[in-house]
Amino acid sequence: MTGRAPQRTSKLLFAFVTACSAALTLACGPSYFEIPIETPIQPKLDVSAFQRVLIAGFVTGGSDDVDANQETVRLLRSQLRSKSTLRVIDADVMPLVEIAQEQSRAGNDTDISADRESGATASPIANIDRGAQPLPLPDRIRDEKDLEPYERLFANTAYWKRIGEEFQNPLIVTGTVLFMPHSRSGFVSRDVEQYDSFGRRRVVPVRTYMERKGFILRPKFIFIDGRTGATMHSESYREEVLYNAQQNTPALSSYFELMDRLVPNFLTALSSQKIRGTRVLLK
Repeated sequence: MTGRAPQRTSKLLFAFVTACSAALTLACGPSYFEIPIETPIQPKLDVSAFQRVLIAGFVTGGSDDVDANQETVRLLRSQLRSKSTLRVIDADVMPLVEIAQEQSRAGNDTDISADRESGATASPIANIDRGAQPLPLPDRIRDEKDLEPYERLFANTAYWKRIGEEFQNPLIVTGTVLFMPHSRSGFVSRDVEQYDSFGRRRVVPVRTYMERKGFILRPKFIFIDGRTGATMHSESYREEVLYNAQQNTPALSSYFELMDRLVPNFLTALSSQKIRGTRVLLK
């Protein structure tokens, strides 16, 4: 029996080595490779009834350093020309802030004329009723609160239907764009390189108090049926970018940086898009 023990030990050792070799072969044998894939995304709107699209203009406010109306119209028209089947209409950018103010003044004049024709006189009751009228439009738009009174412009279906008839009943894209400066102070985590006594490098996260300045972009895209003047769909977004207080970044550069994040979402409302990625396959 003492002579069989080494033989059994050798067999066990051989089986163990064989099993390890097989495991290494299986682990190293298969190879992997990546293939590109594209996932189609269906548009949020059915625009099959339209052949043309009019990027009309936007009610804008915030920073005076960027003409957000002109820049937004140019950017969206350029994107749709290359990534949509709709024909983009080349037309003058509509100054919607001025148009909304003109409509507001015309509405007030109509109310005053109606009061005169009916023989109404000023009274405490009349003043109370007048207070129930829509809020006046601010001459300067600084924040979201100033934008709210302008929303009634997009509910004026008669006006947008008239615009649609002028341009052969296209899909109309309009809305509001608020681009305003923003600042924030607080602790920020950043990576710092450190080297030990042996020259070995390591990256250590360090929290420091910083003052940062940047911009906030809040666009609202409104899609209007040019045949009826009715709103078909609307989407609101918010993007923010902050820089070190010592960094001098032009406002226009920040505007385009923020719009680059939003344009893909805007395009998915009108046309089918493809998300590109990779998939790992076992050979």
